[in-house]
Amino acid sequence: MSAVVSDERSSLRATLLNDFAAMIVNMEAARPVRVAIDGRTASGKTTLANELAVCLRAKGRDVIRTSIDGFHRPRVERYARGRHSAEGYYYDARDLPAINALLLSPLGPGGDRWYRTASFDLANDLPVEQDPQFAPADAILIVDGTFLQRYELRDGWDLTVFVETLEHVSEQRGIDRDTVQLGGGEATRQLYANRYRPAFDLYERLCAPASVADAIFNNDNFEQPALRIRADGRLSAVSRSL
Repeated sequence: MSAVVSDERSSLRATLLNDFAAMIVNMEAARPVRVAIDGRTASGKTTLANELAVCLRAKGRDVIRTSIDGFHRPRVERYARGRHSAEGYYYDARDLPAINALLLSPLGPGGDRWYRTASFDLANDLPVEQDPQFAPADAILIVDGTFLQRYELRDGWDLTVFVETLEHVSEQRGIDRDTVQLGGGEATRQLYANRYRPAFDLYERLCAPASVADAIFNNDNFEQPALRIRADGRLSAVSRSL
């Protein structure tokens, strides 16, 4: 690939992200805007969330950036159904009441804006006690993670973004990324086949995340992304005005 073509593709992503950030900035709210970056494991959620945070800060907005991975449950609870259990990953991995009580509700309607970005240290398998932080009224919260549009969390978001990737694309990214951490290539493939992939299938059946998200960000090719805004979603009027 020539350097010119590569630069053009990188510019495409930068332009799309900048336009998307402009839509978010123009959302009207008298309190922080809470944005969920949802999608398959290894679809590129964290990368997209970090890129959006940079764009939003460049536009002068305060950004609160965290992940649902800061709200895990203890290992004994996460793996109670077995290390390879898809149901265990979907139902037992995250402390949903904590993310609502410590993060989403304080930044939502009627909230006092004193929030925390984590409740659990995953690496050390221990709860954490954070001092609360106070959010400016025009702050933007960006949270990445899997299963963010579960019914227990859905009302806590002002904007939901689904990162769309083909199953085999995201799975190969995950295997490449996680092989060392998860004990080798074969062990990682088994976890994706038995735990992560069927857990996402369960999520799709129960919550239809791509169908209800306000925006779909196709991330199969990082250099050639595509953005679709749901016609009746919360960004539709903003996108028409830009």
